[in-house]
Amino acid sequence: MAESAGKYDYIIVGAGSAGCVVAHRLTQEHDISVLLIEAGGKDDYLWIHIPVGYLYCIDNPRTDWRYRTEADQGLNGRSLIYPRGKVMGGSSSINGMIYMRGQARDYNTWAELTGDASWRWEQVLPLFKKSEDHYLGGDAMHGVGGEWRVEKQRLSWEILDAFREAAAQSGIPKTNDFNRGDNEGCGYFEVNQKRGMRWNTARAFLKSANRRGTLDIMTGCQVQRLKLEHTALGPRCTGVEFISAGHEWVAEAKAETILAAGAVGSPQILQLSGIGPGALSRQHGIPVAVELPGVGENLQDHLQLRMAFKIKGAKSLNTMAGSWYGKMKIGLEYALWRTGPMSMAPSQLGAFTRSDASQATPNLEYHVQPLSLEKFGEPLHGFPAFTASVCNLRPSARGHIRIASADASAAPKITTNYLSTEADRKIAATAIGLTRKIVAAPALQAYAPEEFKPGGQYTTERQLEQVAGDIGTTIFHPVGTCKMGSGDDPLAVVDSRLCVNGVSGLRVVDASIMPAITSGNTNSPTIMIAEKAAQWILAARR
Repeated sequence: MAESAGKYDYIIVGAGSAGCVVAHRLTQEHDISVLLIEAGGKDDYLWIHIPVGYLYCIDNPRTDWRYRTEADQGLNGRSLIYPRGKVMGGSSSINGMIYMRGQARDYNTWAELTGDASWRWEQVLPLFKKSEDHYLGGDAMHGVGGEWRVEKQRLSWEILDAFREAAAQSGIPKTNDFNRGDNEGCGYFEVNQKRGMRWNTARAFLKSANRRGTLDIMTGCQVQRLKLEHTALGPRCTGVEFISAGHEWVAEAKAETILAAGAVGSPQILQLSGIGPGALSRQHGIPVAVELPGVGENLQDHLQLRMAFKIKGAKSLNTMAGSWYGKMKIGLEYALWRTGPMSMAPSQLGAFTRSDASQATPNLEYHVQPLSLEKFGEPLHGFPAFTASVCNLRPSARGHIRIASADASAAPKITTNYLSTEADRKIAATAIGLTRKIVAAPALQAYAPEEFKPGGQYTTERQLEQVAGDIGTTIFHPVGTCKMGSGDDPLAVVDSRLCVNGVSGLRVVDASIMPAITSGNTNSPTIMIAEKAAQWILAARR
C-alpha cells in the first residue's frame, strides 16, 4: 500500500532547468503549495560548480542518467552516450553553460505551427529578459537583476582568436552578442556563471524559494506513473506515484501536475501512464488511458561533427594539462582568481553561418575548443591541437523515444536517426568543407594547422557524408518529444498553453514541447518556456 506524501496545489516532476523556474515563480505567491520531485540528489557535488567539472559529471551515475542511444545507421552503427542531468538543476548542472536564445525565426515558426502569436519573438523576448542578469546591464535586448546570471568568459586563447580572424576572412563577421534575434557571426560565447562558478538553475531559482514554507522538495524519487482519475469530462491527472528509499508513495495535486522531466523523461512518464501510442502501451501491458500517438515522437537533436587539427606555436589545453606542473598551475590560478582553464566552458568560441546562400538565416553553429581528444571521457591528446565542431541547427531527421518495458527504472529506447535524410547528409558534407575553408584562411597559417580528424584524404561529397557518421556525436540538445501544436496536428501532445491533450490537470513544461529545435543551445530557451508556463498557470488559478 502506497504511503501518502500529502496534498499540494501543484506537483512538479523534475527539478531541472524548467522545474526550478516554475517552482520559484509559483511559490512567489504565498498561498500556493508546491511539491518538487527530483529523481537525482542534491547539487552538492563539488564538480558541478567548478566549470571544467562537466568532465566529471557527464556519464557519472551521481549526476547523469547515463542513457545510451540505439545503434544508429547514420553514425555507421555506433551507439552514443546521451547525457541528461539526474541531480538538482538537471542538465543545467552538467551542460556547457552557454547562454543562447536562438533566432527570432525559431519562435515565429513556433507561433505559426501552433496558431498562437504569443510564441513570437517579440512576445518571448520579455521573458528572456525577465530572468536574465546580464553582466553589462540592461538594454532593449538584455535584462538585469533577474535570477539567471550571464557573464563573459574569464579566459581567452591565442588559437581561438586566430580562428575568429580566419572566420572573418572566410565571410563570417565578428560579433560580440549572439542573443539579439540574429546570431550570425563569430565570437566568444557568454556563459551562465557567477564569478567563475557554474550558475545552475537550482542555485539561481531555488535559493530563495527554498526558504518559503510553501515549497517541499523531495530528492531520490523515481516517478512510476501519473495518477489518473476518470471523470465525466474525461481523464484527469490528480498526482503522481513514485518510489523513494524503497517505499511506494503517492502525492496528490489539487490544481495541476507539471511534468518537467525533460525530453527523455517526460515522454517516458507519459508512456508509463498509458498516455501515448496505444500499441506501445498494450505491448508492455499498460492500460491505455489516452491515445496520443505523438508522445515520444519528433525527437530532434544537434549532431556535432568534430574536426580536429594539430597546431604549432600556440598553447592548447592538451599541452597545458599534460604535466603535473601544468595541472598545478591551472589549479592555483583558479583557486586564487577563479580564472584560467578550470573556469572555462566546454566550448569557448562560437560561430553561426549559412551552409549555402539559400538559407534565410544561419543554419550552422560552430563550437571551437583549444583541445582535442578521441572521444568524451578519454584523455587529451599529447600534442597541441584545437577542435572545431559544427552542427546543422535545423536537421530534417526525426527520431523517437519509447519505453522498453513497464518498469520505470528501465531506460527507454532512444532512436536518433541522425543523418537519415539526404538533406542532412548534404549539409554535413558542406559543413566539413566550410571548416576546411576557415582553417585554410591566412589568419591560421602561422600555426600550421594539420587536420587529423577526420583526415584530409576524404574529399568527395560521398566520402564526406560517410565520414560524418564517424565523427558525428550529440551535443546534448534533445527536444521535441511532447511537441506542442494546433488542434489539427495529429502528433501534437500539448496545446500552445502546454496542457496535455485529452487529460485535464496536466501540463508538460520542458524542452520536449518544442515543435522545432531552436537555432542554438537549448537550455535558456527551456527557461523561457518555464517562465511562460508559470504565467499561464498563475493566470488560470486566478
